[in-house]
Amino acid sequence: MSGRGDSPAETDPLPSRLDSLTSLRFFAAFAVFAHHFTGYGHKTGFGTAPLIFPYSQIGAHGVTFFFVLSGFLLTWVHKPEQKAGAFYWRRIARIWPATLVAAVPAYYVFYVMAKEDRDWGSIISSLFLVQNWFPGAYPTLPGNPVTWTLGVELLFYLLFPFAARVLVRMRTRNLWLLTAAGLLGMVVVDHVAYAELSGKMASWVMRHPLVYLPEFLLGITLALAVKRGWRMPLHPAVPVAALAAFVYAYYQARAALPPYWDQQLEAVVRPSIAILAALIMLAFVQREIAGHRGIMNSRTLINLGVWSYCFYLLHHTVSRWATYEFGRLHDNNGALFGLLGLGLVATALSWALHRYVEEPANRWLIRNMPARLRTPVRR
Repeated sequence: MSGRGDSPAETDPLPSRLDSLTSLRFFAAFAVFAHHFTGYGHKTGFGTAPLIFPYSQIGAHGVTFFFVLSGFLLTWVHKPEQKAGAFYWRRIARIWPATLVAAVPAYYVFYVMAKEDRDWGSIISSLFLVQNWFPGAYPTLPGNPVTWTLGVELLFYLLFPFAARVLVRMRTRNLWLLTAAGLLGMVVVDHVAYAELSGKMASWVMRHPLVYLPEFLLGITLALAVKRGWRMPLHPAVPVAALAAFVYAYYQARAALPPYWDQQLEAVVRPSIAILAALIMLAFVQREIAGHRGIMNSRTLINLGVWSYCFYLLHHTVSRWATYEFGRLHDNNGALFGLLGLGLVATALSWALHRYVEEPANRWLIRNMPARLRTPVRR
């Protein structure tokens, strides 16, 4: 482990683009897709393949990767002179147009095909990405269900311009201590939610945007540490193997533990996945900074990563549509062909959504940003 002090100034030229992290986004999104495809057992999802189940369920925590990544990337490209209003405009330009368009097929699948009752207040709240703030949303994840994570990201975006002013002035050691305290706080919150609250209330608490702030802070801290020169000798294969070992051990333990200890184990999952995600990012970023290029820098994976936001918005809709339209697949390893097939369909649709909605809408909105927001902050 090495470092060059706590000065926030960059001492070496660093790349503004980190293609390996773009590629990793696709793997995180596909993990979430695998979770939704296989479901929680033999009565949910499109089909359960024994070869990957129950391990595919951990894919739900692919969103943890995104939360850590958001903190890292926002900090990596942070411009202190940028007005908060300009930052918000750029974030809205990037995420909202595709979100609104993806809400249309999601409404058809999750309400019309599912014959689900409409709670229009909850549906509208999902369009504005504030559904997580209210415990009475119906159903628990209204609108396009996957957009609950965007409600978490929305809080990150609201806080970042102001939090960054404070965090960039902190010593690296103090940042790590604050981050560790936050991750421990997540364990406490999870423990209390599991032990003291009803199922629905516990689910709401554990999806509340405030609960995920330590994961966002972890990404910020990691980015600042790397920009300040902090390094750790770490080959990407090591944290990837550690993640695989953790997932295997976690499900083996869950099958053997009594309910009380199973709850204690569950309380440490999110912080553990966050730390492993941060180590994977660190390993690939260090290699890229050093000039090493590998499979994560391939054009194919970079493109898949670029489309991954749209893939994330559409994948659950595609999987649930197939379930309603064709019925569940047989619960055998043949379901993996269905997984790959629907994955290709979702990828094609995500390319189209990115090509014809996300990217052109983003360019148009950036071009039409109000002039008063473009003026740099005087320092």
